Amino acid sequence: MEVEIVASLAGLAGLAIGLTTGLAVRVSERSQRIPAPAAPAGSLPPGVASVLSVLRSSAVVVDGEDRVLRASSAARAYGLVSGDRLVVNEVLAMTRLVRRDGEIRETEIQVGPTTVRSRLDGRWFAVRVAPLGSHGLVLVLAEDLTDMHRTEAIRRDFVANVSHELKTPVGALSLLAETVEGAADDPEAVRRFAGRMQYESVRLNNLVQDLMTLSRVQGDEPLPDLKPVVLGEVMVEALERCQFKASAKDIELASGGEGDVRVRADQELLVTALRNLVDNAVAYSPEHTRVVVSTRRRDDGHVEINVSDQGIGIPDSEIGRIFERFYRVDPARSRRTGGTGLGLAIVKHVTGKHGGDVTVWSKEGHGSTFTIRLPLLDAPSRPAAGAEQPPQDIAREAET
Repeated sequence: MEVEIVASLAGLAGLAIGLTTGLAVRVSERSQRIPAPAAPAGSLPPGVASVLSVLRSSAVVVDGEDRVLRASSAARAYGLVSGDRLVVNEVLAMTRLVRRDGEIRETEIQVGPTTVRSRLDGRWFAVRVAPLGSHGLVLVLAEDLTDMHRTEAIRRDFVANVSHELKTPVGALSLLAETVEGAADDPEAVRRFAGRMQYESVRLNNLVQDLMTLSRVQGDEPLPDLKPVVLGEVMVEALERCQFKASAKDIELASGGEGDVRVRADQELLVTALRNLVDNAVAYSPEHTRVVVSTRRRDDGHVEINVSDQGIGIPDSEIGRIFERFYRVDPARSRRTGGTGLGLAIVKHVTGKHGGDVTVWSKEGHGSTFTIRLPLLDAPSRPAAGAEQPPQDIAREAET
């Protein structure tokens, strides 16, 4: 009897364990089939905020009621978002279309000024809009293309300007060649036209040389093989190259100051920059005047090279643009003197390549003073004596 009771109890215990195990397995399988609770409407799905925080593009998440749930600081700074709203109508319209049909859309937009004259003052964006989840959320990504658009505009302007500048001497040479051929029986006319052809060929050569120099110095690459250069030698060579033009107008070229100071530089490029300044001074000065090149050491480890003239001066409204490529204050006068319109742009880039800068003081009818400021090779051995003087006073001291 006892054996039967024990056997019955053991059977019941096994049955209970089996039922419990089966129930546990079924509960486990059912729990695996039930999806995780979705993020409530009006909030970001888990993990999305972390992903958005590492994106380089400006990111905005908009809910089903066009409210901004999340926006990067760049999106707000660029004016895409204000408060909890998208303020660019074109982007807002795209988010509504994407929410309606679920298709990804892309476009380019400009935020800011849209007039022809101020077109480069706005910012350009490549915008990509896509659905995010199943609760009407929409993701907006905006990549800033402003620098690329500005670079492209500068490139187009540069190509147009180069084409125009090259067309003038090339066209003149072609016309003069035809004229010489037609005047073969007139030796005097042939000599006159040949001289004009030589002038145009020199002008064409100068333009090509300036373009090559500008392409060398306007990039981001550092100048190779910089060496110690004595500024006195740079001044002498630059003045020698300008002497012929100055003599033709009876303009005296003078130099003064501390010519023994040294800088680390590419000597040929420095000579080119200084020659361009002296050439400009001669071209825009009346006859029987003076152009002075002077140097002085600064107490903060820099040296200044000043080029002063007694020419026509530069209007205040033009000073901010004179270092632009192909910009001319007086285009007709510049072309008569054979200028390429690249000289001051070359000066600006050459000084920048050497860790310096160039500034200008000018007054109409009283002349101009251009100042190149460069770091010294060695620290100054003594502080500059006296208070700092304006460039025009320095030039007058050098003349005495």
